Amino acid sequence: MAMGAAATAAACFSSASTGVSRSRVRAQAKSWAGGAKELVQSGAVKAVRPRDAAEAMSAEGFQLLDIRPAWEHGRAAVRGSVHVPLFISDDDMSPVTLLKKWVHLGYIGLWTGQSFTKMNDRFLEDVAAVVAGKDAKLLVACGEGLRSLIAVRMLHDDGYKNVGWLAGGFSKSVDGDFADVEGESKLRYATIGGTSYIFLQILLLLRVVQ
Repeated sequence: MAMGAAATAAACFSSASTGVSRSRVRAQAKSWAGGAKELVQSGAVKAVRPRDAAEAMSAEGFQLLDIRPAWEHGRAAVRGSVHVPLFISDDDMSPVTLLKKWVHLGYIGLWTGQSFTKMNDRFLEDVAAVVAGKDAKLLVACGEGLRSLIAVRMLHDDGYKNVGWLAGGFSKSVDGDFADVEGESKLRYATIGGTSYIFLQILLLLRVVQ
């Protein structure tokens, strides 16, 4: 399941950037590789396990910021969370992008069900529009904890200093970690699509997984 997040990030980094805003977002995203984990290790960003997330939100005042793409969020989401996708569908139809989409479909899309995406170059602006300000306590979450690391670093660099990271993402959650979940899937399986989803349904039917 980690393949999906890694592939999404790779698609973002390989896409062409245009304009000042996109260049800035790409530069911040690339800085994740060298700095996001250090922020967590230093304590500048709080790592929160899924089983501790409810307490962090109720007792410490964290607001859950779900940065997954729309298709994952639609399958399962925590009611009351704020949704601002870090990656969005790439609708560009240029020959180069179409070639990338074809390769993506063959190697990744059919298996994972993930569409070809690009970085949301308005991510920081979109977050600013829905949270109370840069003093807001944000618990940043994605499916597996990789894309949220990128978002954590971007937010920290943009001046948000009360940022938490959902360690391991929703894939590490179990039933009951989040009291009010809406959607057709369990949170930990929402990132699985395509052929993988068919295999998952068989495993669930056979009760190999719960």
